[in-house]
Amino acid sequence: MMTPRTVRRVALGAVVLALAATAPATATGSRTDDGSATTATAPDRTGTPRSAVDRVADFYGTYLDVLYDSGRNQLADSLRAHYLTANLRADLARWEAAHHKDGVLRAKGTPIAWEVAYNDSGMGHCWTRVTLTWQDAGNRTHRTHLMIQSDLGSRLITGIRAVA
Repeated sequence: MMTPRTVRRVALGAVVLALAATAPATATGSRTDDGSATTATAPDRTGTPRSAVDRVADFYGTYLDVLYDSGRNQLADSLRAHYLTANLRADLARWEAAHHKDGVLRAKGTPIAWEVAYNDSGMGHCWTRVTLTWQDAGNRTHRTHLMIQSDLGSRLITGIRAVA
């Protein structure tokens, strides 16, 4: 016959085992349909100042952060001065005056996400694809695509154009 003390120990052990079995799934993510746990971790982000593609990603990431936090201001203009050639800045000023949009984004407003991918290189230049994700008033998302040209020697952005 089991004593009340033994019953309590067995019950407590069962509760601890049940909690231990569910704790890792709760801490690391959700469960899939087959019952296995998934991990919900953010991807690692890496980069180097030597890469023209990474510099495009750094520029767009920082530029969008500034626009999102405080709109077009002196910091956004300083970023343009640091990452874009003087000729491109002049071209953007003319484009913006004609279209009344941000020339770096080729649109009005601020995207909710960005993605940068290597496209091609040759003749001292690198072309990078930038995908901007936008959200409209109805919470629908759409994307715009840009082709960014960089000089491999200076790693400065020399051209921005919208692509279909």
